[in-house]
Amino acid sequence: MPLCVFEDAAVGHLAPLTLTRAAFDLRVGAVTLLGGLRDAFEGAAGPLALHTRPRVAAVTAQEHPDALVGRLPEGGVLFANGRWLVREGDLLDAVRAAVGTDRPRAWVRGDDLVAAWHPAPPPDALERPLLDLFDGAEEAEGAVLVRYLWDLLDDLDARIAHDVARLGGLGHHEGRVHPTAVLAHPESIHVGVGAVVRPGAVLNAEAGPIHVGPEAVVEEGAVLRGPVYLGPRAVVKAAGRVEASAVGTWSKVGGEVHESVVHSFSNKAHDGYLGNSYLGRWCNLGADTNTSNLKNDYGEVTVYDAVAGDFVPTGRQFVGLFMGDHAKCSINTMFNTGTVVGVFCNLFGSGFPPRHVPSFSWGGAEGLVPYRIEKALRVAEAVMA
Repeated sequence: MPLCVFEDAAVGHLAPLTLTRAAFDLRVGAVTLLGGLRDAFEGAAGPLALHTRPRVAAVTAQEHPDALVGRLPEGGVLFANGRWLVREGDLLDAVRAAVGTDRPRAWVRGDDLVAAWHPAPPPDALERPLLDLFDGAEEAEGAVLVRYLWDLLDDLDARIAHDVARLGGLGHHEGRVHPTAVLAHPESIHVGVGAVVRPGAVLNAEAGPIHVGPEAVVEEGAVLRGPVYLGPRAVVKAAGRVEASAVGTWSKVGGEVHESVVHSFSNKAHDGYLGNSYLGRWCNLGADTNTSNLKNDYGEVTVYDAVAGDFVPTGRQFVGLFMGDHAKCSINTMFNTGTVVGVFCNLFGSGFPPRHVPSFSWGGAEGLVPYRIEKALRVAEAVMA
């Protein structure tokens, strides 16, 4: 039963994070959306197929060299929407039961296809709307599709706790934990191979599990309050405080990080506050950068939506910063509540930058000009090296 994970038209709402990757490669806790789908259908036999927008097909193929990108394997195929935040329950049970049968079946949430099983899809199945392959569809009650940027942060503590439990290893401390470090509820803490927990660090799993990945480092006096996921080679700097957050591969965080996702390869290594926020890859926040996640009037936060081309209501009181890949900001940068920064931006200066900073912008509160692409790429090459 090969699995085909596909993008649909709604991924545009997730820009700028989807300008440089497929939507299913977004981290939504300890794992990506794709990681969750592969885990849910771990019995899938045959190659993984991925269907994306043409614009990100090449980078998707590079990210997943063993997958079939833009084509289907022979035989029956299970289709899954790349925005599906899959969890155990009725829909997952129904989809699993349908796999391998002779009857095509599809499940929708409103107008969105969530999942489908087809015993013999035609060769041109990916060249037309997938729902055209089915005579009808069943309503996927309770299925969660990530549609907007702020959906990436919903119930983040529960997502991290779920993912960390699925990763396993809780209660195993394979790395080096200094005798003066405090591990509260050690049975709910995993310290991976080669990881280091330095003197005076506090890992408190009272409110949720903590996963410290292979070769990750928790420096002196840092405090982790679960649920927390710290990916391979990630670092929590000395005296850093991390709570209900996921810090991806080879990222560095310091200061205070609360209910946020740092996708991977990004740095917020200094003092400052990051709350209810999402950083892409290769981002860097200068020392004492702070994000506001609550309006002074305690009202509903609006966020720029790329499809609407305007700010739209989120229905949420707490929303911080969304930053696209390769964006940077200087020391003492202040981000207003619900700010969206595009890819390859370089921000500096006093005052608050605009709450929507278009991709390839250079400047700050006093004005923005285009960031020359040749210079942006030179910086990216230096950082990625």
